[in-house]
Amino acid sequence: MKTIDIIKYEGDNSTFIWKHPCEDFTSMTQLIVHESQEAIFFMNGQALDLFGPGRYTLETQNIPQVGKLLERTTGGDTPFHCEVYFINKTVQMAIKWGTDSKIRFLDPILGIPLEIGACGELNLAVSDSRKLLVKLVGTMNGIAWGTEGSGFTKSIQNSFRPLISTAVKTHLSAAIKAENINLLEVDENLTKLSEALRVNIVPGFEEYGLTIPQFYITNIALPENDPNFRRMKELHTVSFQTRMIQAEALVKSAQADADAEVTAARRKVEMERQLTETEVAKREAERDLIRAQTEAQATKMAGFAEAEVMHAKGYNQKDVLAAEVQKAYAEGIGNMTINGGAGGVAGDMIGLGVGMAAAGAVAPQLGEMFKGFNPTTPAEAQAPEVKCAKCGAPLPQNAIFCLECGEKVVPTDMIVCPECGNTVAKGKFCPECGHKFATVCPKCGKDVPAGAKFCLECGEKL
Repeated sequence: MKTIDIIKYEGDNSTFIWKHPCEDFTSMTQLIVHESQEAIFFMNGQALDLFGPGRYTLETQNIPQVGKLLERTTGGDTPFHCEVYFINKTVQMAIKWGTDSKIRFLDPILGIPLEIGACGELNLAVSDSRKLLVKLVGTMNGIAWGTEGSGFTKSIQNSFRPLISTAVKTHLSAAIKAENINLLEVDENLTKLSEALRVNIVPGFEEYGLTIPQFYITNIALPENDPNFRRMKELHTVSFQTRMIQAEALVKSAQADADAEVTAARRKVEMERQLTETEVAKREAERDLIRAQTEAQATKMAGFAEAEVMHAKGYNQKDVLAAEVQKAYAEGIGNMTINGGAGGVAGDMIGLGVGMAAAGAVAPQLGEMFKGFNPTTPAEAQAPEVKCAKCGAPLPQNAIFCLECGEKVVPTDMIVCPECGNTVAKGKFCPECGHKFATVCPKCGKDVPAGAKFCLECGEKL
């Protein structure tokens, strides 16, 4: 019986499980397990102790399950007979797969039947070494993905090809419909479809201690020569063009709406500006009106104040004008005396430009001075003599002020209003301010003379 001192495996990574050719060991035999490897002792058809990366001496304490079995069968004698399997834990990358026949597919939008195919790659790794060894290896010397030899290795590819093909055929069409994917746009959804298929394929591999970390669909073969597929492409083109036209219409509509909003905003701003200008103009007009009203009111109040002052002094504006005329007349008389001669006086009077009011006021005096030039008419000779009510001096015809004392002359048919001071025609009311002149008895309503203390009609005390 030949024994071996060191047990190890340094083969390639394409092998998943490799059985060591030597089956007789002693308690001094060394077991070396590399990183990404596991080793399992197989004895009497049972998978016993499992070793991770490291260096081990096959002593009883290191192989407890094998040691117990040896104690029962051989009494602990060495060497002992045992099988050792090395399991590769690395991820096998880019393992190719593909469907063995076409997949029948019914387009969900157009209802057109089509036949498609699919292929790709997957990454495979061992998830449970004991389960893989028991379920797949059996009496084989090992298993690999693609290599299969008589009595030596088992091909996982051959074992799992039906599982992959069936899962892809079953779930690919369903995944395309579930995600509402257009076949003409399927390439941009390969990642999504790959994950959907991986989820459905992994359970079949996990049952044998394997797992699929990544599953990729690299290509979905479309039936380019199928008339139904060509028709679907034409309909898709028409639909795409229709959507483009609709999109352009929406863009134009949105642009028109935006332009309308901009125009409305500009119009609103312009209206607000015009309204502001109108409001400003209105405010300025109101301000000017208030200023004009204020000035007019001030002028009116000043006039009232001046009238009150004149009334308090016993004269009005007409009296002031008459006084100015009298002053001009007096200055004219003085100039005539200085110049001497009637001709000089006439020239001075013309130079003074005395008006009709002055001429009427001084007519009697001028008449005396120009008797030789302007004879008195019969009407003037017969006019009654008017005297000043204050000093009794004779007054010229139509005189306004007394030449002696300056008292204002009131015509017999005129009266001075005691309220406003204006000289107005006799009557019951002042035509200037509306003041009532006559005194009325409160009992009988008859007019009572000014200053009377009793009514002349009924004797009522006033």
